[in-house]
Parts: sequence; structure tokens; C-alpha cells
Amino acid sequence: MARGQHIVKNLDWISVGIFLVLAIMGWFNIYSASYNLDHPSMFDSTQEYGKQFIWICTSGVLALVILLFDGDFIKRSAPIVFGVTTLLLVLVLIFGKEVNGAKAWFGFGSFGIQPSEFAKLGTAMMLAYYLSQINIKIEQTSTKVKASAIIAVPALLILLQPDTGTVLVFSAFILVLYREGLSGNILLLGLLAMILAVFSLLLKATTVDFFGTPVGGQYILMIFIVILSVLAFFFIQRFILPRYRKRNYMLLVGTAVGSLLFIGTLDQVFENVLEPHQKIRINILLGLAEDPQGAGYNVKQSKTAIGSGGFSGKGYLDGTLTKYKYVPMQSTDFIFCTIGEEWGFVGTSTVILVFLALMLRIVFIAERQRSTFTRIYGYSVACILFLHVLINVGMTIGLAPVIGIPLPFFSYGGSSLWGFTLLLFILLKLDTERLVVLR
Repeated sequence: MARGQHIVKNLDWISVGIFLVLAIMGWFNIYSASYNLDHPSMFDSTQEYGKQFIWICTSGVLALVILLFDGDFIKRSAPIVFGVTTLLLVLVLIFGKEVNGAKAWFGFGSFGIQPSEFAKLGTAMMLAYYLSQINIKIEQTSTKVKASAIIAVPALLILLQPDTGTVLVFSAFILVLYREGLSGNILLLGLLAMILAVFSLLLKATTVDFFGTPVGGQYILMIFIVILSVLAFFFIQRFILPRYRKRNYMLLVGTAVGSLLFIGTLDQVFENVLEPHQKIRINILLGLAEDPQGAGYNVKQSKTAIGSGGFSGKGYLDGTLTKYKYVPMQSTDFIFCTIGEEWGFVGTSTVILVFLALMLRIVFIAERQRSTFTRIYGYSVACILFLHVLINVGMTIGLAPVIGIPLPFFSYGGSSLWGFTLLLFILLKLDTERLVVLR
């Protein structure tokens, strides 16, 4: 009894309230997006909205079970959770069923489980477990390598499915490492890689006549990098003090060689690794191709639906594009367009603000911890949630490629809802013990 009172007293009810608001809002929007006149009941288990109600109820049970566990047990179980979720990623490659070109699901009749949704939980727990060990310093090279391996192993297994969208979410852990003291130079290198990737792909579609020989634009970019590096070499020679030259030379050579290798590797990945539909989506995003009836159709219809909602929307269940199923996947990856059409700018802004409130609350919870494990885990939850919302919303308004990222607590599906429920309530459970846990 005393233990139950302790949990109730110390539980962060603000986060619980936001969780319930998001889950219920998501359920109502799924009902609108997949409404069937022949099955009007929201509890009809033959329809998506009825199934989602079951997922919400089971998520509530999961949350209650998590709150009953001992916090120390949760921490000690991190390697086991990581091992099990990683094993599931291996097994799904062998026994999983293919959905939308990715072998990412275990099928159980009309239901399916997506292991990658739980791999994010396992990775978050394992990263927190490793970095919270005594004498582990993020500045050490061995620590960076091991932390990177914890992130890379599940990410590479997911890439084999292939599910590039979920792999992209794993980049959230880089932000966690930065919070724990990772040099900002790593983030700058990541920004440089993004810029090089965009320019390389944009220039790839062009050719330049070089002394009578057509040369791909990406090779012109590589030549430009070499010329820029030579100029930088002479700048260092002329203006940098001798005692600083060696370090700057090494940095210059490393950056130049790394950039050239990155561009070359990117070209090979684009041509030989990506699926045709993934190439089309990237080209559409960069403005290199138009496909209004294919890969670009979803985005076009989604933007039309959101735009038609205006300031205050058309009203619940009155979205014409939603009602007549003009937007593919409108109850899953594109559910944000349902919000935009029926609730307009007011509705979409409200949803984004509610997500922002949850993320800020999670960061607040993480920062008040004595436990290093809980702080790192809390930031992992916040960063995963941030990337999911950013990519999903960006995808529906044409600012990000269509890569199959669900909107947390909103999109139809049990795996996503269960995964985020576990992520959140493990943090809330650990937070209830913040005054008695020192590490």
C-alpha cells in the first residue's frame, strides 16, 4: 500500500495527462480518417478505430505494469532488453512478412508487430546503461566507439529490412551524446555531410562539358573541394603561426579526404543500395522530378488537404478529402493532414504545441535527476520523440521525404503506440525514485 501511495504521489501527472490527451486525440482522428458508415461505433474491433481503442487500453495496462517494477531492476535489465530487441531485428529478417517493400513485421493474423519500434527502447536503455557506468567518459575514444556501436548495430539491422525512415530516427541519439559532452565538432561534421549530400545529389542530375568530355556534376563538386583545399593549404602556410600549422594541416587533409570519400560513397549508395521508389522520393524532395500520380501523389494530396482546412478547419468528420479517402495512408503516416483539414491552422498548431509541451516536460524531468542513467534515458526519449514529430510533420507538408515515420500516439498501429508508451512510462517510473537514487 505504501509503495502504491509513493508512486501516486511522485508520479509526474502532467506527463501522464499529456499522454492521455495525445492518445485520445489520435483515436478520434483515426476514427475520422477511416470512418465507415456501415460501422459507426468507435469500439468496433473490425475497424481501425476499434483496434486502436484496444491498443490504447493495452498501452494503459503496459503503463501500469511498468510503474509496478522496481527502478533498479529496470536499469539492470537494460542489456537484456537491448539483446532481445536486437535479436528480434535479426529474426524478422528471416521470418518476418514484407509490407510496403520492407521485411519489418511479424504477422499474427490481422495483427502485426514491428520490432524496430521496440529497438529504439532497447537502444535508449543500453546507451544510458553504458554511459552511466563509473569511469566512463564521453571524451575518451573508446567510449565514443562503443556508444556508436550500441547505436549502429540495431540501425544497420533495420537498414537491411530496409526501413530507412526508422534508421534516420536513430540519429536522435547523436543529440543525446552531445548533451553528455560530445564535441560540437561532430555535429558540425554532420551538418557538413548533409550539405555535401544535398549538393552532390542536386549536381548529380547535371553534366558539364569538360574539354569535350561530359562530366557528372558530383565530380565537379569533388574538383571544387580539391581546389578549395589547395587554397586553404596556402592560407595556413601564409597566415597561421608555425606551432599551429601541423594541427590545421591534419584537420584540412582529414576534412578534404573525408568529403571526397563521402561524396563517392553517397553516389554508390544512391545508385546501388536505395530502392527505385526511394530514389524517386529523394528526387521529388529536391525538385529534380515530378510524379503527381506516383510517389509525389501522397504529398500533393496531403498538402491540398491541409491547405483546404484554412484557419479553423472544416469541422470534425467534415473533411471532404479525408472522408473520400483521397489521401493514401491517412490514418497512419499521413494522419497529420486529417488534423489540418478538419481542424485547420488552429488544430495543427494545438497538436504541435501539445507535443512541444511533452518534449519540454521530458527534458525538465531528465534535468532534475540525480541518476545519470535516468538523465541520459530521458534525453533519449525526448530526442526520439522530437525527430518523429519533425519528420512526420515535415513529410506531410513536403519538407521531408516520404519515409514511413508514424506520428507518435496519433498514427494507427499498436507497435508505435506500445513503443512510445514504454519509452515514456519507464522514464516516469524512474522519475518517481529520483529522490532516493544517486546513480
